[in-house]
Amino acid sequence: MPSVLPLTHQSIEEAAAALRAGNLAVFPTETVYGLGANATDDLAVAKIYEAKNRPSFNPLIVHFPDIESVRKMADMAPQVEQLAAHFWPGAISFVLPRKPDCPLSKLVSSGLPTFAARVPALESAQCLLRAAGIPVAAPSANSSGRISPTQAAHVADDLGNKIPIILDGGPCTVGVESTVIDLTKKVPTILRPGGVTQEEIEAVLQQSVAVASSNETSPESPGMLLSHYAPSLPVRLNATSSNTREAYLGFGDTAGAKINLSAGGDLTEAAANLFAYLNKLDDPQWSGIAVAPIPEEGLGRAINDRLRRAAAPRR
Repeated sequence: MPSVLPLTHQSIEEAAAALRAGNLAVFPTETVYGLGANATDDLAVAKIYEAKNRPSFNPLIVHFPDIESVRKMADMAPQVEQLAAHFWPGAISFVLPRKPDCPLSKLVSSGLPTFAARVPALESAQCLLRAAGIPVAAPSANSSGRISPTQAAHVADDLGNKIPIILDGGPCTVGVESTVIDLTKKVPTILRPGGVTQEEIEAVLQQSVAVASSNETSPESPGMLLSHYAPSLPVRLNATSSNTREAYLGFGDTAGAKINLSAGGDLTEAAANLFAYLNKLDDPQWSGIAVAPIPEEGLGRAINDRLRRAAAPRR
């Protein structure tokens, strides 16, 4: 079994040393738990794909402790700087052009001339990144296509002996992955809805942004595959009640719910609970998971994005 370690100065240093040595380490962020590897080491990055059984054409997000570290690797356009000033550190990732001397492994971006960068807000994640002294590629710490982990126990149950070190920082507060936005396009385009909402981005940029559709063959960022974030049970969306032997995941004033994402209809609370509650209901005693309607606004867009992918036909 992996070493599941409480967050301490010593455990952070241990995980940082593992990352520098080319090994994997799992750490919490405010969004979900990340499966980290040295983003400049081809072999280390390849271990992420092996552990997750992840398609090699699916890019990874690279985590940095601060914006200055990102500027050394990428060209940052004025709009990127504008959004970063508002939202970094935080739950948003930017697709950026590599500088000619960028040392990041080509595997992190599946050979594309761009890569996705994020500066996480959780203090322990920043401490780890500073202690490691390297950029860290870190997708969600789960088997490819499965439910993203928001607790250390989710990682241990899923990936088990594949990961030597898991830092346990308790439940993640945001609960869905970062928003990914590409500002290299003519119109700024959200590739993956997430912890920063479309409305918040448009308010800063003072313009509308586009939202990309799924891409099964050449995704430009993580989270663009149609079937993703999926429990082992089938998922039925926009359900007003459950069928026989279905577990009912509610939202707001939902009668008969086995568990409720937010009884008060709070989308922030629902996002934080989403993956943990899907994990709880993913049990063979049920025939499937029925999910109550979620408003398509604010963080509801990110929640519905994850639910639609969870409900999509399995590959």
